[in-house]
Amino acid sequence: MIQKIKGKCKYCGKEYTGSYMGRHLLACKERQSRLMAENGSRQCGYFVLKIYPKYVFRYDYWLFIEVREDATLRDVDSFLRDIWLECCGHLSAFNIGGTSYEVMPDEDSFWGEPAKSMNYKLKTVLSKGMTIGYEYDFGSTTELILSVIDYRIGGRRKEKLTILSRNNPHEMICDECGKKPAVMICPMCMWEGEGLLCEDCSETHSCGEDMLLDVCNSPRMGVCGYVGSDIYPDQFVPDTEKED
Repeated sequence: MIQKIKGKCKYCGKEYTGSYMGRHLLACKERQSRLMAENGSRQCGYFVLKIYPKYVFRYDYWLFIEVREDATLRDVDSFLRDIWLECCGHLSAFNIGGTSYEVMPDEDSFWGEPAKSMNYKLKTVLSKGMTIGYEYDFGSTTELILSVIDYRIGGRRKEKLTILSRNNPHEMICDECGKKPAVMICPMCMWEGEGLLCEDCSETHSCGEDMLLDVCNSPRMGVCGYVGSDIYPDQFVPDTEKED
């Protein structure tokens, strides 16, 4: 059974599951108040995206972000790499309406429509209600779904992209002792539904310590050489909990 988990709203700090967070964000009074205060002479369109893995195994991962309409697909790609994916500089691609938008497109593709670059602005390729696909690493692939749940016009922010919510880290327990918090994962054993290891059990694991990777808050945990983000902490901190 998939372990559903809550996350915190950026604006009010309340916790909801990923299936409800989208509705909350669109109705959150604190967010609406903040957006009203941001209205100015310079206006800009914003897309709200829900991002989650295409295939879910043991754990539930999700993100909600708001992105300026003049940001590019490459900006979103860079964010996804920074928070969830980057390990070895793999290639990636968005699939929008059957067209592939890639980091290094091969415009001379023999089969089908040639790929396009990621330099397209979001306002030229996205619309409210649309669902698109994304792949990172065409070998050990991590596939994501991006749903456009809202579009609004508001005061222009300096930031191209804002995180609205993120699932809290899962409380993972060692599969071997069944008692202590897991800090490592075995990429070999994880495909059998096991492989989570506490510090003590990782030292005696049969596959060897050299095989192990760090436990982290990402759907790419345990894949290739991924060990977590150097930029974003696993626990998302809402504005209500940040120090002035």
